[in-house]
Amino acid sequence: MTQQSVEILIGKLLTDEELREAFEQNPHAVLVGLLRQGLHLSRLEMEALESLKLSDMSGLVETIDRRLQKASLRRAPMTHAVRDTDTLPTAALGTTGMRITRVGFGAWAIGGGGWTFAWGNQDDTDSIAAIRHAIERGINWIDTAAVYGLGHSEEIVARALRDIPADDRPYVFTKAGLVWDERDRAAPPRRVGDPLSLRHEVEGSLRRLDVERIDLYQMHWPAEDGTALEDYWGTLLQLKEEGKVRAVGLSNHHVGQLEDAERLGHVDTLQPPFSAIRREVAVAELPWCAAHGTGVIVYSPMQSGLLTGDFSLERAARLGADDWRSRSPDFTGLGLRRNVGLADALRPIAERHGATVAAVAVAWTLAWPGITGAIVGARSPAQVDGWIGAASLELTGSDLDDIAAAIKRTGAGVGPVRP
Repeated sequence: MTQQSVEILIGKLLTDEELREAFEQNPHAVLVGLLRQGLHLSRLEMEALESLKLSDMSGLVETIDRRLQKASLRRAPMTHAVRDTDTLPTAALGTTGMRITRVGFGAWAIGGGGWTFAWGNQDDTDSIAAIRHAIERGINWIDTAAVYGLGHSEEIVARALRDIPADDRPYVFTKAGLVWDERDRAAPPRRVGDPLSLRHEVEGSLRRLDVERIDLYQMHWPAEDGTALEDYWGTLLQLKEEGKVRAVGLSNHHVGQLEDAERLGHVDTLQPPFSAIRREVAVAELPWCAAHGTGVIVYSPMQSGLLTGDFSLERAARLGADDWRSRSPDFTGLGLRRNVGLADALRPIAERHGATVAAVAVAWTLAWPGITGAIVGARSPAQVDGWIGAASLELTGSDLDDIAAAIKRTGAGVGPVRP
């Protein structure tokens, strides 16, 4: 930030009472407005300024400088001006110190084919273009996993970020605990929590992602190799203490397991499945996370494509044998008909807002208390454009009532039907 920008910001806040009151209520919105008037701020500077109180104004220049030094892990010069598309709403990710956009890029599908839970073969060039487009549109985090494409997804993420200045790179989250057999890559990965295996995995992810530290490291599933939760969670906490990862979380763990983990060390985040079709975690896990300061990033908010508005019975019938969805009850028979019916019911709501069905589906998950952000996959820039509007789409009470009624009418999924 230039000295001139500091003086402009201080001057406006100290002399404009209406602006000052607005800043106290919503600093992000005020800063976005000033950006559009020509004030130049980097993304990290935006994050630091949003955390300031008006009582800090007297020492603003020094405070900003200290906070930005702490925020910049790579100590890169922060001279990049934020674009209009860099102003997506953000939320604090639990107690991690990271603020993330309400939607993040999901890198499951871009792992490509040749493994049990693949989405079929993918074009790496399209995948890289999708990631870069998401970043250009303002998304500041990517979620991947070692097992996605058996290492390939992490490699694609690294390739996509390689030429991006350090200050402009998104946070990178990944996961461990699913181990594959290199001699039989088609075999289902095993759920392994052995501490030595986890340490081997983190080194592999650091190498494939080409980073010195992983921003969020998550246990993908509860272990099934006989390793106690205390042992694998304790290992992740150690990796955090050692500085190999910045924050640690759990994925696909229920509330009892969260309680057990919390007794050992704070659960920074939870990553559960959540959509208008899969709603089970709204009963216990979401309230638990809200009560414990645990950030929540949900996966499959469009239920793996069912709620995009582009899915149909005919398209489901054309899914290849190398696409895991062809074997899922959600994509066949009665389950498929119910789910497509629910997606059709979202169209009038999308039309009211001038949004896509996909954006409505994702925004529905973000309307639930306790949810920090939603992981949304894309395999092309056009797919990113299809759902990115969810980040700023606020559904009304009437919208939520209509969706709840559609869920009951179609019989899609299980769990609570409304926030």
